[in-house]
Amino acid sequence: MLPSSVEIVEVGPRDGLQDEPVLVPTERKLAYIAAAVRAGVRRIEVASFAHPTRVPQMADAEAVIRGLDHANGVSYIGLVMNTRGMDRAIASGIGEVNTVVIVTDSFSQENQGMSSRDAVAMAADVARRARQSGIRVGVTLSAAFGCPYEGVVDPDHVVNVATDVVAAGVDELSLADTIGSAVPNQTEDLTAAVRAATDLPVRVHLHNSRNTGLANAVAALSGGATALDSSLGGIGGCPFAPGATGNVPTEDLAHMLARMGVDTGLDVPALLDAVPLVEEITGHPAVGMLSRAGLFPRRA
Repeated sequence: MLPSSVEIVEVGPRDGLQDEPVLVPTERKLAYIAAAVRAGVRRIEVASFAHPTRVPQMADAEAVIRGLDHANGVSYIGLVMNTRGMDRAIASGIGEVNTVVIVTDSFSQENQGMSSRDAVAMAADVARRARQSGIRVGVTLSAAFGCPYEGVVDPDHVVNVATDVVAAGVDELSLADTIGSAVPNQTEDLTAAVRAATDLPVRVHLHNSRNTGLANAVAALSGGATALDSSLGGIGGCPFAPGATGNVPTEDLAHMLARMGVDTGLDVPALLDAVPLVEEITGHPAVGMLSRAGLFPRRA
């Protein structure tokens, strides 16, 4: 049973651009964000407070946040990977942060230089400081469906990590198919299990590495997901996840859900109109399919 509506979170300005080899100027990032807002997006992940030597594309996080329209009712999200990043987030004045707990030790050590258990403790500290500062906080459970180093992840382990994270006091959990390994029944079952165990809103972050992203999006909704991540044009990847490709394209996802009777609040033609801007910013064609095939039924 699908819900009547779902929230779409645009993650392209952060997750989509972070893996691009050519540095994107701040003003072009702001143009991308403004295009998403015009298309009706109301939550956007705009920056990462990562060390600039680790993720050079995000070195201008504070400049991006200063350039945003903070009076338009949009919630802008910043990614925080450690307590130093949280210091920067607080100073920037951003209203929402997200942090990451990688559920497998091998990937967590490679990406964050800490065990999964230590990442839970870090997330708890981020959540505590966010609450003290009046900032909404979410935690992404990364590699929840599959790990590039350890393979298939036991869903009971993911539920246990989710329960530990909830104890830290967060507003939302996100399940990330970081390497695009999930299949629909797995996505539905894990989403439902985490919702049942935590009673928190669950957002699902999907990569399309093996062309299962849209099917997994529908499965996530069947499992009770309250929000889905996507990026205009399907741009994205992960510099620390071998073989990971882009996110589910926002325009493809919104078009599919609209035809299924699920309201996203997004203007699909306006999303399509924004894809050429994303292609110009990245310097390469978008991988989304709707921008090639066009709307159905077609615009008059």
